[in-house]
Amino acid sequence: MKIVMVEPINISMMKIEEYRQRLEAEGHQLIAYSKRAEDDQEMIKRVKDADILIIANQPLSAEVVNAAENLKMISVAFTGFDHIAMDACRKNDILVSNSSGYANQAVAELAFGLTINLMRKIKESDPAVRAGKTRAGLIGNELAGKNFGIIGFGSIGQKTARIADAFGCSILVDDHKEHQLGEELGVEYLPISELMQKSDIVSLHVPLKDSTVDLIGAKEIAQMKKNAILINTARGPVVNSEALAEALNNEKIAGAGIDVFEMEPPIPEDHPLLNAKNTILTPHTAFATEEAFLKRAKIVFNNIEAWLKEEPQNVVS
Repeated sequence: MKIVMVEPINISMMKIEEYRQRLEAEGHQLIAYSKRAEDDQEMIKRVKDADILIIANQPLSAEVVNAAENLKMISVAFTGFDHIAMDACRKNDILVSNSSGYANQAVAELAFGLTINLMRKIKESDPAVRAGKTRAGLIGNELAGKNFGIIGFGSIGQKTARIADAFGCSILVDDHKEHQLGEELGVEYLPISELMQKSDIVSLHVPLKDSTVDLIGAKEIAQMKKNAILINTARGPVVNSEALAEALNNEKIAGAGIDVFEMEPPIPEDHPLLNAKNTILTPHTAFATEEAFLKRAKIVFNNIEAWLKEEPQNVVS
């Protein structure tokens, strides 16, 4: 089988060689590109003869999928797969597996990095010290005793809940399914509207699908406390950025930590959140740790090897 890694997946060449040797020992070929393709025409050249593709979060259009006449399997080095032309994959009987779970810890940790930064005014404190100022105007709040609202109680949401519990927060969740962890932590299950009203921190951990686009819009943000903060490490379109910016600029909520946008960074200069008050913006880095990338690569190649053994895993198509 000809296996093509069409873009880097953030592991060392030494690690790639390890996987290459493992695959070659079974009679397969691995071609790994060190840079992203600039356009679909270049992508088509890369995938044209491939039997298996490895791709991270670079968009894979229907045109590219249809041009890959030998393509049988795609191993996505990412949890989400909304950037893949799934209809074209189904039409061409191409199996798609993702790498769900590799970044659970990383994403949950950044959600708390953003939360603590906002609550303790760390971003503002550093330049204050360098400018010879005092703590005046920089008195923050503790996490202990706060209501930590989690929308999306899957693997990452549950990781986040464990950390919130360790900080002494009361945990509110929008999911009404029975979860063992929920019972263990004494989670309170609420409708989203009530969760938004009661939470001091709202952290989003839902996938992107039709039902979650603009899940948090002007109506939901208006239900939040004036001293509450919103954290989004899920997907950009889950939050209406214009409504959020309006609420921040008019001090209707206290702050927001945003790692994801409607597009991959760089984001346009006129994006409403770029100049919104009391924000910390990160360029889609929640999943991006060295540890997570190693876990991801292991899942990516395990997916391929499982498929080659006719035992596919992590199938999303």
